[in-house]
Amino acid sequence: MKKKKFYPKAICNWPEDDRPREKLLKYGEHTLSNAELLGILIRTGTSGKSAVDIARELFQKFKTLRAMSGIDIIEFRKISGLKDAKIAHIKAAIELGRRMMSEKKAFEGTVKSSSNVANYLMPLMRDLKKEAFKVLLIDKRNSITNVIDMEIGSIDRVSPSIRDILQITLKYQTPAIIVAHNHPSGDTEPSDADKNLTRDLIVASSAMELRVFDHVIIGENQYFSFADEGLIEEYEMQVVKKM
Repeated sequence: MKKKKFYPKAICNWPEDDRPREKLLKYGEHTLSNAELLGILIRTGTSGKSAVDIARELFQKFKTLRAMSGIDIIEFRKISGLKDAKIAHIKAAIELGRRMMSEKKAFEGTVKSSSNVANYLMPLMRDLKKEAFKVLLIDKRNSITNVIDMEIGSIDRVSPSIRDILQITLKYQTPAIIVAHNHPSGDTEPSDADKNLTRDLIVASSAMELRVFDHVIIGENQYFSFADEGLIEEYEMQVVKKM
């Protein structure tokens, strides 16, 4: 009886045209599967598993690259053959992809609508498993000069200090800001805490002649704009009435 040919798991023992790295260099990265691309980052396998096998196991467990971006490192460590260095390579590559998507959406010139802000922030924030709060600094031409990461909260709450937000504006001497945070649930409906924070921020900012143009909540491919819903104007009117 003829014995079946046995190929060792190590990728270096595969036929050259089947090796992901060589395949990429010869035919282009677009010819590789997601598992093959991830296998290049993982580089080496473990006993009984190649780097591509580990990559396939990752996709079997987490399904998509987007899902992997929000998975805690502890979950990656549960997969045999994944040590911290390899996990760091994977996480870094996914984050670069996320930032590349953000660059594509980045606006040039003035901010004209809430959708400009949402399209820029969506790739960066929609897959986060905890709430994160950002402050976008706006100059006199309505252009964004900087994006400041203020705080990482819990799965359903982030509580930035209004004093810290105002200190950032003083540090950079900015005349206006847009604030933003994400809802990991995907639902963009603002909570009472979100409304209170926005109102209190507008009240505190008015004393410094600082404008709060908007508060944008990022969800699952959708967003909520306090400005679009008339809430920014409503809170500003409340300030005027108290003066």
